[in-house]
Amino acid sequence: MTTAFFKKSLIAAAVTLASTQTFASAFQLNEHSASGLGRAYSGEAVVADNASVVSRNPAAMTRFDKMALSVAGTYIKPDVDVNGDIYAGPTKLASASESGIAPSAFVPATYFIQPLNDQWAWGVGIFSNYGLSTEYSDNFNAGSIAGNTELLTVNINPNIAYRVNQQFSVGAGLNLVYAEAELNRRAGVLAAVPPLSGVPGIGKDTIVSHMKGDDWGYGWNVGTMYEVNENNRFALTYRSQVDLTFKGDYRGTSSGFKTVGGELPLELPAQAEFAGYHRLNQQFATHYSVSWTDWSAFQELKATSGQCNSADGVGVCLHKPEKFKDSTRYSLGGTWYINPAWEARIGFAYDKTPITQEYRSLSIPDSDRIWYSAGATYHIDKDMSVDFGMAYLDGKKVDVNEKLVENSEALRWKGTSHGNALLASAQFNMKF
Repeated sequence: MTTAFFKKSLIAAAVTLASTQTFASAFQLNEHSASGLGRAYSGEAVVADNASVVSRNPAAMTRFDKMALSVAGTYIKPDVDVNGDIYAGPTKLASASESGIAPSAFVPATYFIQPLNDQWAWGVGIFSNYGLSTEYSDNFNAGSIAGNTELLTVNINPNIAYRVNQQFSVGAGLNLVYAEAELNRRAGVLAAVPPLSGVPGIGKDTIVSHMKGDDWGYGWNVGTMYEVNENNRFALTYRSQVDLTFKGDYRGTSSGFKTVGGELPLELPAQAEFAGYHRLNQQFATHYSVSWTDWSAFQELKATSGQCNSADGVGVCLHKPEKFKDSTRYSLGGTWYINPAWEARIGFAYDKTPITQEYRSLSIPDSDRIWYSAGATYHIDKDMSVDFGMAYLDGKKVDVNEKLVENSEALRWKGTSHGNALLASAQFNMKF
């Protein structure tokens, strides 16, 4: 087991910005509104019942005849466990299981829409499309491939919309994305393996890889809406890829435990959605969406530093293939208009993972998920309302078989991962 191989293993998967905590495919976030959560985000690009539609489709802003404001917050309580052991060939070396690896999180969002006249409207949303947080214990035996990882992104999204005619509207916007990330990896069982076993003071909880950095990225989005009539409409939207290059500090074995400058490129993939809304009568409407994410843009991770050295060459700290594939999410829901004061809604969704079995790891134990959602709206008066939504996400149990050292088959973690989550959201809406 060479030093170069070991250095690669310390940050392989660690900087893989993906997590079970987000509870959408890979490290994607869907939690943009309480009203949307209650219908499993079915028809989200076209329902347009409050200003949160800005997060999905700027063209739908033309449906508003007054200024509109929405403020939302979603609480995510995950329950993710990994159960497995570390093997040297066929021989079991140690157990390495952990419960509750994904901490609870709160995701806020704010939206504003202002009609300018009968044809033009503008608006802005502040929300997040991507994020994660995982926390393994300091003494986790597989700490070199699973430790503490956090990604925070904020998207400032100004938009403008134009009504071409009575049926057709278009919209477009800019995405100004700020992202920051931090990770820590610990020695785990590798503390007893050369070359670390000969280093004084090295224990299982010793941090052997630390990275922290941030960046601004930029993208764009477009949307269309076709209104057959007041009760039937369709939408098609697209949000571009955003390229980030995290620049910041790295400290670990590949830098001689010195803090050095480094960078890591990361692509936040493009997204597209087709959605429909049909109000069948005064009491009931149905809505649906098919969402696509261009995860195939995420093929590898390559972290570099002028003071890093690895088997991939001078200046290369990490080169880890990911080989994500494009993923699709299907959602269907219904809304009951009970009376002028109350609405109720339900939703169901199937969310496919972009990760293949071969590349699944402890830092990316992602799996297909099923969403079960319900929610309600209370209209305080004709211009103010509050939304409530809840969802239970059931993830599929999956197998994980990962090398502790990227270029060596000597040590492997073998086991299973399973995760589910409970989401709760509230939102205040106002027109003025």
